[in-house]
Amino acid sequence: MPHVSCQDGVRLYYEEAGSGQPMVFVHEFAGEYRSWEAQMRYFSRKYRCVAYNARGYPPSDVPDSPDAYSFEHQRSGLLAVLDSLGIEKAHIVGLSMGAFATFYFGMKWPERALSLTLAGIGSGSMPDARAAFAAESEAAGDSLLEKGWPEMAPVRGLTPTRVQLRNKDPRGFAEFLQMLSEHSAKGSAMTLKGYQARRPALQDFAAEMAACTVPTLIVSGDEDWPCLDASLMLKRAMPSAGLAFLPQTGHACNLEEPALFNLLLERFVHQVDSGQYQMRDPLAKPGRML
Repeated sequence: MPHVSCQDGVRLYYEEAGSGQPMVFVHEFAGEYRSWEAQMRYFSRKYRCVAYNARGYPPSDVPDSPDAYSFEHQRSGLLAVLDSLGIEKAHIVGLSMGAFATFYFGMKWPERALSLTLAGIGSGSMPDARAAFAAESEAAGDSLLEKGWPEMAPVRGLTPTRVQLRNKDPRGFAEFLQMLSEHSAKGSAMTLKGYQARRPALQDFAAEMAACTVPTLIVSGDEDWPCLDASLMLKRAMPSAGLAFLPQTGHACNLEEPALFNLLLERFVHQVDSGQYQMRDPLAKPGRML
């Protein structure tokens, strides 16, 4: 089984398909490399596509301590994937937890990114939600360690921002729950405690966002309530960012609306690859209404 090694020796499992410009997919907390199958099949016709499992998600390694799951470990893991596979620069596509890792990566190593796609980003990052999100992450980690994923998947998998997937695509939702039930309870709990509960807010990178010139696409479902304000904040803060809201869509927008998600992503990366993507015109800054 193919793995890459991080600086601390943790091994990350990956799969790849296709050839051309590299495109790397970074999964959400409730997802894994298999969650990107609709994108891997579509984009590998034109791109070298790579999807990998974060630490804590077998067949990647599962460290024992939450200290091994920090945001620095997460973005360094993405760097390890690029370095180990000989990828100088890539289109990097992240969802939720993976979008945070993609964001943190882009703020530190912008020269390694052809573009950044931040989908479903923002849960727990806005000031009024940070304390509650950290407390909920800790409690959810404890519940997973006590009960395990087979019991908790139907609970953690059906939330106000995932019911949309169940209603639109019952078969897809059943597949999502089945894969979730197969995850490592320890790995997920350590991820909740070490990464989700402790990660810095997006706003902590205000200077980096303002200076970012990496083409960036922000995508959110319009019923992904924890991510709406954060998506707008990112759009305002990053002169390199475009923003798309998917109507009547929840959190896992690549699963819920794969054709629309692929269309938006394809149009975006084509603009980037053809040199047509533009930074925000200074005249487009707010300050006057007429």
